[in-house]
Amino acid sequence: MAILTRRRFLTLTAVASALPFAAPAAPITQWHGTALGAKAAIYLAHPDADAIITRAVAEIDRLESIFSLYRPASALSQLNASGSLDAPPFELLECLALCARVHTASQGLFDPTVQPLWQLYARKLTAGTLPSEADIAAQMPQIGWSRVRYDSAAIRLAPGMALTLNGIAQGFIADQIAALLSAQGLTDILINTGELRALGQMPEAAGWPVTLASGGQIALTARALATSSPLGTVLDAQGRVGHILNPVTGHPAAPQWRSVSISAPSAGLADALSTAACLMPDRAAIDTTLTAFPATRIEALA
Repeated sequence: MAILTRRRFLTLTAVASALPFAAPAAPITQWHGTALGAKAAIYLAHPDADAIITRAVAEIDRLESIFSLYRPASALSQLNASGSLDAPPFELLECLALCARVHTASQGLFDPTVQPLWQLYARKLTAGTLPSEADIAAQMPQIGWSRVRYDSAAIRLAPGMALTLNGIAQGFIADQIAALLSAQGLTDILINTGELRALGQMPEAAGWPVTLASGGQIALTARALATSSPLGTVLDAQGRVGHILNPVTGHPAAPQWRSVSISAPSAGLADALSTAACLMPDRAAIDTTLTAFPATRIEALA
């Protein structure tokens, strides 16, 4: 069976391991669970922390029913199975719109239609071999964001196509949780769904302290952070075949970078940009892509 090791273990740790700043006067309530298969956590100091966390966890579950590839009844699974989805959830449409923006800015390197390639690699590696060039070439006609059609009435995929939102959905879910809690007037919360979204800052501190995968720490305040690594999730037992696939070549991202950390106003955007950056040849290409999105920046490149 292919080895599907979640990439987030390479990325970042927050709060639970150590607080490099002074501890807050109010105790931090922590919730730990999962979101889309990744370790997830919520940190906040609030007298109604348990009730707030209960609402957030329920929202995570609702969003997984839209974005999960491992729930057969999810909206995304239904879309991939049939090639169409009528009356799609607004959240799915919003996420696809963000995908389109990053696809354009990255010159096509961010492309959720690589799912058939991902399935090819998983099948072949489960059988103990790599896909041949002929195998890859046979899948390439199914790759291409330009053939995805979507509006409020329906999402339509061309024959043989399928989507993976693994490069954006965890961050997007963090944004949705942040929006839910912010609408209730809440601040000073850190949401970790595999990518980080900070509402406000840690009480009595200069931000939420985050340790980057590449080493060093930053204080995250009213901002999001995502980290991607070409070999953060591997598809083979030897740990050489990464999960980020190039939609142009059909091959896994070259290990040009060990990890890329990008911060942005939203976690979905940071997630997608850090994924795309793993396919870029140098920092200049990443910088050029980021110019399309104000207030985004590279936090670490290793």
